[in-house]
Amino acid sequence: MQRLLAIALLTVKAAFRYRLVVVLSVLLLGTVIGLPLIIKHDGSARGFTQILMTYTLSLITTLLGFATLWLACGTMARDVEECQMQMVAVKPIARWQIWLGKWVGIMMLNAMLLGVSAVAVFGIMQWRARHLPPEQQEVLRNEVLVARGSLKEPQPDIQKDVELNLKERLKKAPVMQLDLPLLRNQITEQVKWQYQLVPPGYLRKWVINLGFRKNFLKDQPLYLRVKFHTPETRDAAEPKTSISYDAFWEIGPPDSPLRRRNAMRLSPATFHEFQIPPNMFDANGDLTISFINQNETVLLFPLDEGMEVLYREGSFGLNFSRGIGIIFCWLGLLAALGLTAASFLSFPVASFFALGFLIVGLSSSTLSTVVQEGGIFGVNHEGGPSAPNFADKILVPIFQVLLKLVNLVQGFSPIDSLSLGRSITWEQLGLAIAQIVLLMGGIMAAIGIVIFTRRELATAQSNN
Repeated sequence: MQRLLAIALLTVKAAFRYRLVVVLSVLLLGTVIGLPLIIKHDGSARGFTQILMTYTLSLITTLLGFATLWLACGTMARDVEECQMQMVAVKPIARWQIWLGKWVGIMMLNAMLLGVSAVAVFGIMQWRARHLPPEQQEVLRNEVLVARGSLKEPQPDIQKDVELNLKERLKKAPVMQLDLPLLRNQITEQVKWQYQLVPPGYLRKWVINLGFRKNFLKDQPLYLRVKFHTPETRDAAEPKTSISYDAFWEIGPPDSPLRRRNAMRLSPATFHEFQIPPNMFDANGDLTISFINQNETVLLFPLDEGMEVLYREGSFGLNFSRGIGIIFCWLGLLAALGLTAASFLSFPVASFFALGFLIVGLSSSTLSTVVQEGGIFGVNHEGGPSAPNFADKILVPIFQVLLKLVNLVQGFSPIDSLSLGRSITWEQLGLAIAQIVLLMGGIMAAIGIVIFTRRELATAQSNN
């Protein structure tokens, strides 16, 4: 541990010698303080939060991310190119300790810079919140600067209904084997529409079970977040707010005097959030929500985001700390990527390789398309799937592995959750540490350490 820490301190000193810390400090200071002063918000609690959290944290993460890649590539590659690593490697210290020591040193710098930036964002946000109107401060405390959990209705077993409908359809009219996937997709969409559509004059009911949460949600207000669509088209030049539809809600246990009725006008294709009175659930913790379509057109509530119940789960400060922890995990992965690239490449090539690898990782949609279509050049939709060529046989399995690895780490996005007041749980933070740092970072670290251990440092010196 003493040798590892010695390498870490040398890495920190190198960062100060490169003037990286000074430059980053100025840039982060301008981001945290200058950006909220330059960009004006609309006076609402949500607009205020998007300026101070979404923009500032996104820029902080971007600056620290690129700086981490640059420092990780530079501190390893330059030490080899300038023959400093050759002097360290002959001392009684293993090369894996050198590699890990540099990673620890980079993460020490990231912890310092990210911690100071996060504290500054949190403090400025609390200070500027006092200048909002009183009603917006109330919204800020109850809906934004909180850690709110989310509950949804259990998803229906669509696949079971699809199989039943498919069997009935095949009994009436058999189809060719090639047309079976197309028929299955059509039936799947029809079944989804049956669950999502609310025709005029019909009622749609959601029953959401609070579970054990009903014990600590007594006398606490809940919030509904709803979104619906309509099949109607309108002139693109017409203001969006000019079209609205009647929404008649009944909330609470059926046949109970506590049941509340509420009528409002809502716009389509927009998230609407409104508070409901406390204690609207029954003894089993079931919250019953009914919607009656009193319009002349059909309304569609998506299964994934049509209805959601939000509740207060914790304080914003702890939630903010967990979000910063996930960002720190991402920086750890970038540090491992940069060091791995610099373990066998020169500084310019390592930087280019790390950035290219990062861009490929962010292009998960392209990877998914290649895997689904079974080839780089797609499929022949008129004549069916074409025979895979030699490149597809090699690259498609590689893309499948890359897609699985990318999907493991891509779902962690704390900035959106913080700006929306969503709860970032300890479980999510634990998964981020396990999947981003230990799994993906560990794989990269193992590759980098093996390559660096087997690398002939004298060869790099002779090439220079």
